[in-house]
Amino acid sequence: MTESAVDFAVVAYRDDGEWQVESLPTRVGTDAEALVDTLRPLPSDTGSIGLVSVDEDFFVIARVLGPEVRLLLSDVTAATEWPLASGVVDLLDLPEPDDEEDRQPAGDLGIIADLGVSAMDLGVVCDDPEVYPDEALSDIARRLGFGQQFDELVDAVAV
Repeated sequence: MTESAVDFAVVAYRDDGEWQVESLPTRVGTDAEALVDTLRPLPSDTGSIGLVSVDEDFFVIARVLGPEVRLLLSDVTAATEWPLASGVVDLLDLPEPDDEEDRQPAGDLGIIADLGVSAMDLGVVCDDPEVYPDEALSDIARRLGFGQQFDELVDAVAV
């Protein structure tokens, strides 16, 4: 997987009660363990949240708070083609999907429920085949309270 396949990689974390949103190097979006390792040292009382969009095909949300790692892959079938998705499936200790499986999320749909986006709402976002990953992540960022910062950062990276 090349870095050019990563649409963007962003981290959001709360520092003194305020959301901080920063771009991550695209190489972090190619490897699940690198993503987790990058999020781990960031200061946050609610955990650092990594948001990665790949090839306008799928997204990954990673949340790291100390030793706790929570992951969500928007489409498990992406693991058959993309190393990042396969790495998430491995970290979740799930079997690799086969080519016959239907599109469905894998991991922790309740990953950000305590921050205001329920597992049901996140499941609806993941299940909509008409929504691109950047649109889904923008909607999630808006619901979490850092939508404008997220959109401005993603727009700047896309230029």
